[in-house]
Formats: sequence, structure tokens, C-alpha cells
Amino acid sequence: MSNINLIIEERPASIGSFMVGRLLPFREKRMVGPFAFIDHMGPVCMSNTENVDVPPHPHIGLSTLTYLFEGSIMHRDSLGTEVEIKPGQVNWMTAGRGIVHSERTPQYLRNSDKMMHGLQIWVALPKHLEQMEPEFFHVEGKGLPEWIEQGVNIKLIAGEVFGRKSEVPVYSPLYFLELKTSSRQTIKIGKDLFGESALYILEGAVESEGNTFGPKQLLVAKDSKLCEFDMQENSTIYIFGGEPFPEGRIIYWNFVASTAERIEEAKKMWLEQSFKPVPGETDFVPLPPQSNHIKPHNPAAD
Repeated sequence: MSNINLIIEERPASIGSFMVGRLLPFREKRMVGPFAFIDHMGPVCMSNTENVDVPPHPHIGLSTLTYLFEGSIMHRDSLGTEVEIKPGQVNWMTAGRGIVHSERTPQYLRNSDKMMHGLQIWVALPKHLEQMEPEFFHVEGKGLPEWIEQGVNIKLIAGEVFGRKSEVPVYSPLYFLELKTSSRQTIKIGKDLFGESALYILEGAVESEGNTFGPKQLLVAKDSKLCEFDMQENSTIYIFGGEPFPEGRIIYWNFVASTAERIEEAKKMWLEQSFKPVPGETDFVPLPPQSNHIKPHNPAAD
């Protein structure tokens, strides 16, 4: 019997001046464990007149994780943070009760040709931490556990698994792993995983139960404990998951919450411009139409 519960293909989505491949949320699977949103950015070659310019926008009830393969982004937020993220590093921003941030091409790259490629991820906060104070952490590559096991390079980007722990300060039991191999390998890691689990193929291919899956596909497992597959040569994949929350989550625009009331409060705050602003930034992004509202995720329905 197949352990693949669902196959999700990347879907094109616009984030202003930039197109991405959206993986989550999906109509048949809103979340995987606490992971509520995943965008694959690029790969795209940008000319000397093209730049990433995501103006200040708010978040509540989640942590954002940015992980780049190529390129560079300057992050600024309402805490006063100003930090450039480069490939192999992690930006982990926890919105809690509310934060505003912008993402732009660094000034020194704006007039040159450049690449952009990476993942942007939202991780929902546990209900009791949805109103926590906002935080920001930047983790260098050396803060991410990395090891070789049976010919596979493994990196723990966030969370705790295999007896190892990333420096990224997560707030619920989860894992986000990178696996790379230059030769064909059989992967048997189910005994170490927990909760819900999914596998994203960045490059190369994965074989499971006689089927072959390729780039831009997300495979959601029926049971993380049965996670076993073959990686073809020159493949890179990402495995993520963790314990789901007992209550559902509502997603509206950049807001994630366990109640509709909290979403409405955040909408009102943004319209009244009562979120703390990003120093030096004056752009204002209006609320999107109500059609941007994603119905509550019901864990029992998955």
C-alpha cells in the first residue's frame, strides 16, 4: 500500500513584482504539521533593472523562515532589524501579536544582474503563543547541524530530530531537513520522524513504490513512520513536518490565527496603520479582497 497520501504540484503565484511557485496551502491540505505556507522563489535571473521589492507588510500568529539557494535579500522590520540574508543562512522572524517587515534587493546589487532562488515558509505558532512579543533571529550556516549518513549530506535547518537540534528557535515540535546526494541512495528515516511529514523535490528525482517523482512536486506522507524512498543521483530534497495543532488555523493574507476575531483585529490595526512601522519605510500595502481569505484548517479532516 502506498504511503503517499497526496501529490502537490507547484502553482504560480504573484508576490508583487515577483512570481513564485506555491506549495502550501493547498485546497486538500492546508497545513503539514505546523507548516502553513511554502513558496518556492525562482530560480530567476534578474537584470540590472529588476529587483526584489516587497514593501512593508504585517504578520501575526506565525514565524517566517527564509532560506536562500542563490541571491541576497535585505530584511528590515518594525523591531529595527536590518540584516542581509545570503545562501545557506536562515532568517527566522516570529510575528506573535504583530510585526511589519520589508524584503528588498540590497542596494549594492540593485544596478547589476543577479540571481534569486530560495524558499519562504510560514510556521504557525501554538495557540498560547499567538500573542507573544515579536522576535527576529538570523542564523549563520555554521549554526545548522550538518552531517553525512550513508552517502547522503543531511542538514537540519530548523527543529529537532535525529538527536540533533538547529539553532533556529522554534516554538513547537517540528523538523525541516535538507538531503543532498551525488549518487543513488536508499533513504530509511521514518523511525526518526514524527507528526505529519512531507517531501519537496528541488532537483533530481525520488522513487517510491515503483513511481518516480521530480522537481517542483511535494509528496505528503500518510504516515511519517513509513518514510522510505530512493534518491536518484544529483538530487536535493527537503523533508519537513511535525506535530499538528489540535485546533485549526485561519489564514487571511499575511495573518494566521486560531480565531476569526484575531484576524479581524489585525485587519483593523493595519487599516488604521497602528502597527509599529519599519524605520525609514513609508510604503503602504492595502488589504486584499476578502477572496484572499482561506477557510479554517481542520486537522481532523486531514
